[in-house]
Amino acid sequence: MFRLFKISTLIFVVLGTIIPKIVFSQADSSAKFVLSAYAEPYFSFNLTDRRQKLKEDFVYNHKRTKMPNLNLMFVKGAYNLGHIRANLAIMAGDYAKYNLANEPSWARIIYEANAGIKIVKNRNIWLDGGVMPSHIGFESALGADCWTLTRSLLAENSPYYETGFKLSSASNDEKWNASILVLNGWQKIKRPDGIRKPSFGAQINYRPNEKVFVNYSNFVGSDKPDSLGISRVFHNFYTQLQVRKNLDLLIGFDIGTEFGLNSTKKVHWYSPVIISKLRLKNDNQLALRLESYADANEIIVQTKSNLGFKTSGISVNYDYKLSENMLWRIEPKLLYADKKIFTNDNQSSKTDFTITTALTLKL
Repeated sequence: MFRLFKISTLIFVVLGTIIPKIVFSQADSSAKFVLSAYAEPYFSFNLTDRRQKLKEDFVYNHKRTKMPNLNLMFVKGAYNLGHIRANLAIMAGDYAKYNLANEPSWARIIYEANAGIKIVKNRNIWLDGGVMPSHIGFESALGADCWTLTRSLLAENSPYYETGFKLSSASNDEKWNASILVLNGWQKIKRPDGIRKPSFGAQINYRPNEKVFVNYSNFVGSDKPDSLGISRVFHNFYTQLQVRKNLDLLIGFDIGTEFGLNSTKKVHWYSPVIISKLRLKNDNQLALRLESYADANEIIVQTKSNLGFKTSGISVNYDYKLSENMLWRIEPKLLYADKKIFTNDNQSSKTDFTITTALTLKL
């Protein structure tokens, strides 16, 4: 793994010398094609379980501990003619290995693969299809775009990507955006055997000014074979606020429900999260995250003890900007469960404490 880490870093350094030249040369002539790249090497250590090599099953990013690793690296080509657009990104790293573990091998390298067409000439209305970033949530696998180094419990256990068709529209002033989606399912590239019915999604967001952003997204469908007759309804809410000139606040809440067609019993899970971000001098910043995740019936998060999953967390993130496209980050994170679902040096524990540091390179 360490050899792979060194090889991947070397490859990215080489790409870093080539890609800016390609993008710059085409930008001068109103580029129709842009090539970009991203890499995030990291190191993580668990202070409550020093023997741990892999983090808990509900974690898919920054998964390994005790040695340098690569969370995500991809190369992306974006094509835009004004009325036609397409994106293709090929990836490697922990995110690809663990979050796409249930996908066929050919699909595990796909970060994005989609194309779209503007269907109304004088209106911002698009029809896109393929593998796309999820319409749910405020965090993505691309760490440099997230307020914190590691992902929240809310993000790790809701879709990062989706496959299907999306019809989207934006107002002329771009304050309102809305979309409806027909999907393969809950975070799927290849539709699993036994699932033939499509799933659906919708999103609407509003930005009245530069200080306020409000979003609502949902999912209606299933993650289980049609023969079981189980339906899933999921809602995602979040808002971003600029409280002061250098202080931002993000408030998010997810709630999901599953129920059977032949049963009146419903099971729920939910997750609130609050993140505050303080911008410091020289574009450095601090972030504090408070979060909780409750899944008593283990619909989304399955524990080894089958005791139900109810966990709260706190983390502090510090970002140091090394250059325009390079960021160094460090984050201690403490998770606390109501039952002993974690491991502490081969013993059951209610706590899980990790420190993670990463370098993001975005070209």
